[in-house]
Amino acid sequence: MKAKGVRLHAANDLRLEEFELPEITDDEILVKVVSDSICMSTYKCAILGTGHKRVHADVAEHPAIMGHEFAGDIVKVGKNLQDKYRAGMKFTVQPALNYKGTMWSPGYSYEFFGGDAIYCIIPAEVFELGCFLEYTGKAYYEASLAEPMSCSIGAFNAAYHTKMGVYEHFMGIKEGGKLAIMAGAGPMGLGALTYALHRDVRPGMVVVTDLNQDRLDRAALLFPPAEIAKEGIELHFVNTGNYEDPVAELLKISGGTGYDDVFCYAPVASVVKQSSDILGRDGCLNFFAGPTDKKFSATMNFYDVHYNSTHVMGTTGGNTADMIESLELTAAGRIDPAVMVTHIGGLDAVAETTLNLPKIPGGKKLIYTHLTMPLIALTDLRAKGEADGDERYIALADIVDAHQGLWNPDAEEYLLANFIENR
Repeated sequence: MKAKGVRLHAANDLRLEEFELPEITDDEILVKVVSDSICMSTYKCAILGTGHKRVHADVAEHPAIMGHEFAGDIVKVGKNLQDKYRAGMKFTVQPALNYKGTMWSPGYSYEFFGGDAIYCIIPAEVFELGCFLEYTGKAYYEASLAEPMSCSIGAFNAAYHTKMGVYEHFMGIKEGGKLAIMAGAGPMGLGALTYALHRDVRPGMVVVTDLNQDRLDRAALLFPPAEIAKEGIELHFVNTGNYEDPVAELLKISGGTGYDDVFCYAPVASVVKQSSDILGRDGCLNFFAGPTDKKFSATMNFYDVHYNSTHVMGTTGGNTADMIESLELTAAGRIDPAVMVTHIGGLDAVAETTLNLPKIPGGKKLIYTHLTMPLIALTDLRAKGEADGDERYIALADIVDAHQGLWNPDAEEYLLANFIENR
């Protein structure tokens, strides 16, 4: 059958094109993709091409469908999977397959498997690994955002602490401890924040830093510190650019003892150094942000490593359990991944958006693959509707405004009912 999608042919070469999908085998499933959110990792893949660890060497001959944060509906089920799945079921996918020691993943490595397409084929290994997940919620975007949320969940679960003289790691962030999210007012940082505030094991203090005051102001509106304080958590938003010595200010906020857990969300040497410098005794630094420079390095205080038991580790992506936790917490209303979303668009916006992602302000860019729509900020919906004389955008803006400016299930339902063109 014919499908349309955005595929990688080489570094900086993304093409929206129509292509032929082969007939599925008995161990595969054909799906209709509804939503996909664009990840900074997809940008890195797009600019590196075969220089990326997950991109196969012959991508020019077998272009890879972009996108790995996607959700949709099952269309057709292979014979060997019909006892578990049926047409019409909603789904999402855990893309970190790690299949037989390879780094292959949808959105990087597969010719017919990825999220920036109208239809794609889920291969046998996804089911073998338990990475195909049924989704029973209302909104597709929540399932798409379960993957980026699972990355932060995995980072929290991978953090560890020790006790003096005990050769054992105690996994997870410190309960009731002090947590810093460095360069954390972007989409992934806000995802980490909503998780930190509403997970079972919670810190007693959270400090979010950034250099962008607009992003910090938006974060403070979404997470008012006075309201969070009622839940027993002290929350601070700090623009480190306002201080000659940001480390001293952050240590002052901590009461002088430093932080038990620090998550670094920017691959910037100065931010990594600040992250190291604010660690308290037995502090755990998670270097979350993946750099494109294979020789990226930064200074860390090894006096503290030796005498204060500080330590550094890193995570890339989450696992299936992390993703299931994300879906369950979202379904229960405990976390709202929509705090990450600032833009929506159609399939025609994917290539340009992906290649220019670092230059586009705001948070997550959410794509609906069956739409033809330019990338547009949620805050610009009303202005676009008035400028174009298109009442649909104004109605969409009304729905978003009624939900504190956040994307929401009602907005998605209206969008899918009134904007769909690529059926």
